[in-house]
Amino acid sequence: MADEVVLLDFWPSPFGMRVRIALAEKGIKYEYKEEDLRNKSPLLLQMNPVHKKIPVLIHNGNPICESLIAVQYIEDVWNDKNPLLPSDPYQRSQARFWADYVDNKIYDLGRKVWTSKGEEQEAAKKEFIEALKLMEDQLGDKTYFGGDNIGFVDIALVPFSTWFKAYETFGNLNIESECPKFVAWVKRCLQKESVAKSLPDPHKVYELVVEIRKIIGIE
Repeated sequence: MADEVVLLDFWPSPFGMRVRIALAEKGIKYEYKEEDLRNKSPLLLQMNPVHKKIPVLIHNGNPICESLIAVQYIEDVWNDKNPLLPSDPYQRSQARFWADYVDNKIYDLGRKVWTSKGEEQEAAKKEFIEALKLMEDQLGDKTYFGGDNIGFVDIALVPFSTWFKAYETFGNLNIESECPKFVAWVKRCLQKESVAKSLPDPHKVYELVVEIRKIIGIE
């Protein structure tokens, strides 16, 4: 019996993009269901009754919520090709640590860059660039954070690059001049079909951010 795989998602979500990349890396066919977050489907509310958020990966009727947990689940279930996590327990722990850092630092700071003004925004910009420089240090001379192949940390981090145009425009930033090694890594990731086909056009994301800023009263 074939696996039934469904992804409940919203196209600009970097968290959803993670799951899309992981499924693509494993070559898993799935049904994609776009959610309207202002009018959430009964299926989403049923499958994620706690947080009521996307993405939700549904495998043979069983929901897996939270993007990093879903990526780890994909790795555990379809472990016969393209490993996303190292086999060494210590290296696995480090990959999980840096993926968690992406969620708790880079996501939060990036969001502040385009939702704040004045001194708060300036502080967020400084911290955001420092966080990216720290990731550059972790990357070192490797092709990807996963080594020669894309891995867990790459999948956790690269989706946020689709939001960089918005960060740069509203934060008056030039990420490439500040973090050239980081941007070179993004470009390498985008050469992979699994990434390129899973990430939306940054201009489209930027247009969405313009609308969001109007809604929340920043403009």
